[in-house]
Amino acid sequence: MEAMKAGDIDWRAGRTPLYVFRATDSAAEIGQAAFNRFFTENALGGKRAFLSVGRMEREVIDMALDLFHAPGDADGHMTTGGSESIFMAVKAARDAHRAAGSKAGQQLNIVMPESAHPAFDKAAQAMEIEMRRVGLAQSRRADPAAMADAADARTMMMVASAPCFPFGVIDPVAEVAAVARERGIWLHVDACVGGYLIPFAKANGEDLPDFDFQVEGVRSISADLHKYGFCPKPASTVFFRDADDMARSAFDFDVWANGRFVTHTIAGTRPAGAVAGAWAVLNHLGREGYCAVARDLLKMARAYRAGIEAVEGLHMLAEPDLTILNFGADGFDIFAAADRMAAKGWLPGRTQDPRGLHLMLSMLHARAREAYLADLAEAVDAVRREGGASAAKAVY
Repeated sequence: MEAMKAGDIDWRAGRTPLYVFRATDSAAEIGQAAFNRFFTENALGGKRAFLSVGRMEREVIDMALDLFHAPGDADGHMTTGGSESIFMAVKAARDAHRAAGSKAGQQLNIVMPESAHPAFDKAAQAMEIEMRRVGLAQSRRADPAAMADAADARTMMMVASAPCFPFGVIDPVAEVAAVARERGIWLHVDACVGGYLIPFAKANGEDLPDFDFQVEGVRSISADLHKYGFCPKPASTVFFRDADDMARSAFDFDVWANGRFVTHTIAGTRPAGAVAGAWAVLNHLGREGYCAVARDLLKMARAYRAGIEAVEGLHMLAEPDLTILNFGADGFDIFAAADRMAAKGWLPGRTQDPRGLHLMLSMLHARAREAYLADLAEAVDAVRREGGASAAKAVY
């Protein structure tokens, strides 16, 4: 196994712009130890066999409901990732639209900005829902007016991101929510990236917009624990403003010899270690710890941005709200610079429209900043002098 890992990217040295996250070494160690302590148990049995796992999951959900200013009737559950959280929200929205009078088999649609995550397309493909991706405002945020124009009587969901993954900007959730309320449309906020970061950044005094259940009209929220919650994978959460919508997210069958089978996930079996790891990390860091990490993260992200903008020919493609940076080039192919970065042992994060380089920063990247910026400046200088174009494609 060690020999097989020899060709892997050196993530511990901050050489990958996504996939892994780190807050503090102690949080990572505690999360791993808790995961291993419940390595064999199955979260599917949290209500019957492994009551400790069920209790921990309930407490994780309750902590997050408080964090997201949920009303008293709100509820949620853990999932194995953002894609599953989004899938369950789409299912609930579809079933709510049917309960309101639409007929089974009728072609429903989802209206969302083109920057929203492809997990919605996954769910839509599985449920035969039409996707309507709408162009962005100049700020690369969602355009509420354009979304309103794209919606009709068969629109079962609108989507806003907090922030979107490609550009790291928080959509105008309140404005989109106003459109959704006026039309009677379910609004889902995809906070898989920022859900467990924005509240603590705001507590530190950062001027960021509301995105959660404080905003009237937000009906469901997805938020990944294994991103900026810094919990072991696989761990995400999805929340619903009221219990009826939570019930709609469930799969509930009583059709076989073993009796009733109910899950709020696509998966049946789930790793109890992920539940235990999340519970342990949330309690270890607490509000004070998360606020400290948020402060350090944003300070580091601003230092990265300053270093990138100091390189001649580079500019931000959007004004970043948090820790995702996306930058483009003036007069040369930035993918060619990315190829040179790859040759130096960096995994480039590329975006295709527009062409750019993408960073999703965690504290793993703090120690890599000077080396990254030096290699980036050298790569850009070489491409500006020598020219060249890259045949590489953007791949997530």
